[in-house]
Amino acid sequence: MNKFHIRDDFYINDNKIKIISGALHYFRVVPEYWVDRLEKLKALGCNTVETYIPWNLHEPKEGVFDFEGQKDFVKFTKLAQDMGLYVILRPTPYICAEWEFGGLPAWLLKYPYVRVRSNCNIFLSAVDRYFNKLFDYIKPLQITQGGPVLMMQVENEYGSFSNNKNYLKNIKNLMIKHGCEVPLFTSDGGWKEVLEAGTLVDEGVLPTANFGSRSKEQIGALSDFMKENDIVGPLMCMEFWIGWFNNWGGEFKRRDAEDAANELKDLLYIGHVNIYMYHGGTNFGFYNGCSYHDGIDPQTTTYDYDALLNEYGEFTEKYYKFKDVISNFTEIPEVKFTTDIKKINYGEFKLTNKVSLFSTLDTLAKPIYNENTLNMEAIDQGYGYILYRANVGKRNTLERFKLIGMDDRAQIFVNENHHSTLYKENFIGTNQPISLDKEDDNIMDILVENLGRINYGGSLLSPSQRKGIKGGVMFDLHLHTGWDHYSLELDNVDKVNFSGYYKENTPAFYEYEFEVDEKGDTFLSTEGFGKGCAFINGFNLGRFWELGPTNYLYIPAPLLKEGLNKIVIFETEGKYKQTITLDDKPCYTK
Repeated sequence: MNKFHIRDDFYINDNKIKIISGALHYFRVVPEYWVDRLEKLKALGCNTVETYIPWNLHEPKEGVFDFEGQKDFVKFTKLAQDMGLYVILRPTPYICAEWEFGGLPAWLLKYPYVRVRSNCNIFLSAVDRYFNKLFDYIKPLQITQGGPVLMMQVENEYGSFSNNKNYLKNIKNLMIKHGCEVPLFTSDGGWKEVLEAGTLVDEGVLPTANFGSRSKEQIGALSDFMKENDIVGPLMCMEFWIGWFNNWGGEFKRRDAEDAANELKDLLYIGHVNIYMYHGGTNFGFYNGCSYHDGIDPQTTTYDYDALLNEYGEFTEKYYKFKDVISNFTEIPEVKFTTDIKKINYGEFKLTNKVSLFSTLDTLAKPIYNENTLNMEAIDQGYGYILYRANVGKRNTLERFKLIGMDDRAQIFVNENHHSTLYKENFIGTNQPISLDKEDDNIMDILVENLGRINYGGSLLSPSQRKGIKGGVMFDLHLHTGWDHYSLELDNVDKVNFSGYYKENTPAFYEYEFEVDEKGDTFLSTEGFGKGCAFINGFNLGRFWELGPTNYLYIPAPLLKEGLNKIVIFETEGKYKQTITLDDKPCYTK
């Protein structure tokens, strides 16, 4: 068997290897396109592919594991090996990656005293159980077992979170306990303070650095750190950031291709590189993460990242400039692309059905009663929406009404009439007047959306990571009690009953049907809709929001069926169109 060594440089057996890697997340690309994206990586001149493994994707409920379909990283890894590519795996419990909760599973938050990324027994015990399952899949993939996996990561940018060396050692030891046989590394920002905090100097774990600019300076800081700590090993930028992610309401971020290529050249003269991202892909479902800027700042469904391949796999100017640079360091192979991918404009399709959420609520979720409002995690819900319902009594005008401990986005309805939408600085935690118009039995509904959990920094520990209404609903100076909770993870949109009633300006489901003779990639235009998510044949394409910068959802061809297809859109603002458009190009904010 081959063996991968870290000495003064990287070696396979006794032969030096220069690692030129590209980041490609299997979970952000439909499996039918893995071959295409890997072939284009090889054609770039790369010899390695890198991917994270997100814990929350593979253990969505505690003790329930899933490694099938789009989650089958074993198949992805073997496809890479079949093409002659090596693999860097990053199975650390925390990944960041602009992914929901940085890859940590939401169910951890049902434990009141859990402290993630620490020696908290609840957390480490959960990691141990997860690794026990995960490494059954990883072990045969290592180069020591005839697989393509060269090395694995212990923790990700831990120096930007804590300096708890005992925790790092515990994660390392758990990986070894469960079968890790290849060298280990950490990755942190390219400056002294975070390198000192996030590395394991005396544990034989290689430190690497993450950065996107000033390459000579930042790889130099890594070199200085290694010399000061008598660490012998090659210099590697584990995440060479060539673009950036996007937040709702911001501009679509772009980086000059020539500038990025020049930085790559500087890096390759000095050491080894993993291009982040070679191809970004899509945050399907509810897995987009959240930044924190004076409150939560959710990230977009697209994870285009201004990468070498765009969100839907097309070559960019940056790809060709990077290929030119890489050709100075290795021979570029001839690669035949074997996946036939076309983009199709299917035109317009008319609305076939619509129904208010309130009408079909009981077909989607059974109410859970509690005197107090419970957060999502307390009722074993991780993602999507939660609706709180209460009878708030007789006709009355309240001068003071507010939500306590709600950090996301809430829509308030009284007798199914919209009262207000609370988000960020817009009145969360502040008093508002509210009128109860019916003589008796006024019903209040509060629909709260989990916009995404924070995925970076100290805010990982924020109380805002628990979703829903954590404190309560206050009328005047007292908390109202007696609430039904409807868990709406929307993994059952086939249960929507379109025979019910529709009411304007309420959250609702909209159904569109269309026939397909030939399958191709297409783009659902969301112009004219407000906020929500969309499903194609039951598959959650992700969120949309009229704030932009994108007004589309990408539909890869494999999600379509020859014959009848169905799109269901859940929209929360009461904005919709009688027709939808499936175009052959994406739509951005004008």
